[in-house]
Amino acid sequence: MGRGAHPCGVSDGVRHVRAFQLHEDDPEGNLRVGIGRRGIGVPPLPQRDAAAPAPAARVARRADDHLDLQRLLLGVGADVDRPQATYHVRLGAVARGVHNRLQPARRWRDHRSASNIDRVLHPAQAIRFRVDARLDERLSRSRRCVVSVATVTGEASTRVVHLVHETVSVVVDVSGGVPSIVHWGAPLSGSDAATLTAMTARPLTHGSLDLVPPLQIVPQHSLGVLARPGLQGHRPGGRDWAPRFSECDVRATGRSVTTVSHDRIAKLRLETHLELTESGALRASATVTNEGDTRFLLDALTVALPVPSSARDLTTYSGRWSRESTTHRQTIDHGAWTTENRTGRTSHEYPPTLWWSTVDAREWGGEVWGCHLAWSGNHSLLAEVMPDGRRYAQLGELLMPGEVCLDPGASYATPVVVGAYTSGGFTLASWVMHEHVRTAARDTAASPRTRKVLLNTWEATYFDHDTEQLKALADAAADVGIERFVLDDGWFGARRNDRAGLGDWVVSREVYPQGLAPLIAHVRSRGMDFGIWVEPEMVNRDSDLVRAHPEWVLHSPDYEPVMARHQLLLDLTNEAAFSHIYGQLDALLRDHDIAFVKWDMNRPLIHASAADGTAGAHRQTLAFYRLLDVLRAAHPRVEFESCASGGGRIDHSVLSRTVRAWTSDCNDPLERQRIQRGVGMWVPNEMLGMHVGARVSHTTGRSQSIEMRAITAMFGWMGVECDPRKLDDHERTVLRTAIALHKQHRELLHGGLTVRFDLDDDTALAHGVMSHDASEALLSYMQMTTSPWLVAPRWRINGLDPERTYTVAHLPLGRLGGIGHTLPDWMNSPLRCTGRELAVVGLQPPSMWPESGMLVHLAS
Repeated sequence: MGRGAHPCGVSDGVRHVRAFQLHEDDPEGNLRVGIGRRGIGVPPLPQRDAAAPAPAARVARRADDHLDLQRLLLGVGADVDRPQATYHVRLGAVARGVHNRLQPARRWRDHRSASNIDRVLHPAQAIRFRVDARLDERLSRSRRCVVSVATVTGEASTRVVHLVHETVSVVVDVSGGVPSIVHWGAPLSGSDAATLTAMTARPLTHGSLDLVPPLQIVPQHSLGVLARPGLQGHRPGGRDWAPRFSECDVRATGRSVTTVSHDRIAKLRLETHLELTESGALRASATVTNEGDTRFLLDALTVALPVPSSARDLTTYSGRWSRESTTHRQTIDHGAWTTENRTGRTSHEYPPTLWWSTVDAREWGGEVWGCHLAWSGNHSLLAEVMPDGRRYAQLGELLMPGEVCLDPGASYATPVVVGAYTSGGFTLASWVMHEHVRTAARDTAASPRTRKVLLNTWEATYFDHDTEQLKALADAAADVGIERFVLDDGWFGARRNDRAGLGDWVVSREVYPQGLAPLIAHVRSRGMDFGIWVEPEMVNRDSDLVRAHPEWVLHSPDYEPVMARHQLLLDLTNEAAFSHIYGQLDALLRDHDIAFVKWDMNRPLIHASAADGTAGAHRQTLAFYRLLDVLRAAHPRVEFESCASGGGRIDHSVLSRTVRAWTSDCNDPLERQRIQRGVGMWVPNEMLGMHVGARVSHTTGRSQSIEMRAITAMFGWMGVECDPRKLDDHERTVLRTAIALHKQHRELLHGGLTVRFDLDDDTALAHGVMSHDASEALLSYMQMTTSPWLVAPRWRINGLDPERTYTVAHLPLGRLGGIGHTLPDWMNSPLRCTGRELAVVGLQPPSMWPESGMLVHLAS
């Protein structure tokens, strides 16, 4: 049977049914799922054709449309020659027969039903929905997302929701008070609830409880599970500290399932949401609501995602300023790994991302389960192997004591946990994360058409601002191909050093007597647009703002605040402070031709108490989002970059609001290669700022060639941090060539798939970008330190079409030094070979000096 064929000889393209429109029992067109004590209707799917009749209109439908649905349900086949009805959408194959309380036992599967194909069926309880994905065919030849809702009765009633994607299945047991994930992994086809339940039921053992407590997405201590409780809190006096949610209402849509559970004793309501996106990412979140008459003091609400026992390896990240996203991998067979971030931002120290994997997982092989918390504040991550062998990851916001106290009727919602699964290795898993954040950026109109090569003035000028010198810097920038000129710190108030001025976002007349207009006009005259640096969440004591409003500082009034970089925190939860800072930034953007804003945050939140004396990090993070959102709404053409002393605030939530993240304050290419490789696992290259720094790095003191610096910066959102006026002729030529190459391949670099390669030489790194259809790739091979071998092992290039023939060409960029007397033949003239040969045999790298690299282009 051919690929995509149906056992009845019906192609995928014909098996399109709009289930809820093919039943007459519900005037609203809802498919009701008999779960718990009540059924919750599925909201109607959007119409494929504007002229199509609404379900509520109850118009007469073509009998042969009904006939096709029944034929498919009964396994008889469909009329492939007749065009489908206009109200059909692309939906998927019908699931295997299941039973539910609303359906007579086995009636629709008996011989009479199978032969009576003119009879319209009663509401189907097992229709698998499939929605076309926007993700390119390169990610999957036809990725589609479907949901199968199945209810099974028996001695132990089990209700299962099956979220299906062509690359992943998520099977959710919703029979308990809180959903539990039965399977998150390789796609399943045609599985029913009874089979899955029988396969996964765990036995009772000596030394354990008289039941097997489920590992739910919000684990409940009151049920006996020994995982970290997902909901932690209590009412005054310590009561209701371990709630138990037993009732469960379920709403299943085309690609998601939402449950609502109640604890009538503790008077709490818990809502969970699971969604399988079109790219295959799993989004999970939870919301708790206080339905009682007294306050509920919430200590934690986190989401747990289980993984199978084959996921034995754990990959995590740590870091510091100028050395972010250091990658660690370890095997975990017992106990727990955990990190807690209390910096009030995503942090340099502990990025909120981890990956479970099989021990054999590499870049292009093995199963990988990734988890990322889309949140820009304090967070907690846990990965645990329980004593009974079950494994899971648990992620959520880290709440300070008393930070969230729910008044009657109040709710708290978790940040979204993003999950990514693949059976094809870490590179493919990163694609799922990348497409998730790209989609979020598209949905918020935060994605620019062209990511312009920019020059940031910081390392060229620091606080030494002079209009004429900056004009000369702009001239030198334009000469090498820069497209955007970004004025960094020092342009406002009394900001002549880092001890004063923060909070006074007005142009300094001391430094710019005529304002910024002359500089902006000059920059524009050289064909560049203009950007500017701000740090709205921070203030200096030596500022007009603090002198006028010391009560606007976010700190405990009973203690002396802890300083960092001579800075204090502005309390954005204070409406007066929020309005003031918004007014200044709005005026800045309204009065000047500014296309780009670099938004910095140069200190952590320490002892961040709000005006009422309670912990304020949670509310401050939400206020930051709000300030950024209202500015973007008022100035939709302005692009915003997230920066926090480099890469201290990089996550999917802030990147749904900003077009770019400053990856690190370190521009040393040796450090940058590994930093970018780490954070690039959950952020696509085009959102990561990558700059050519000065010859001598101001964060490491090392000196690097212009070739090494330029190649390292080419693969993301390229920029320049060094002063181009101080480059020698060779450096200027190489930089100009690198920028031209970047522009030439920008569509590929900023729209393609990030690829990384496993090498047999640990002293080298190889990565690049490949087009979605695998027709083209731009790659780099970097010799980081001295190789243990005189001749490097061959470089196997995965991910290409094995049957295509590619032209492999070295792209010279300045000097390429090494210990070899000759270069490999393919570097002297273009080589023609197949994708299979490149993946199996590999390409011979040259014998290069340490701290050097080369560019390779492949085209079919």
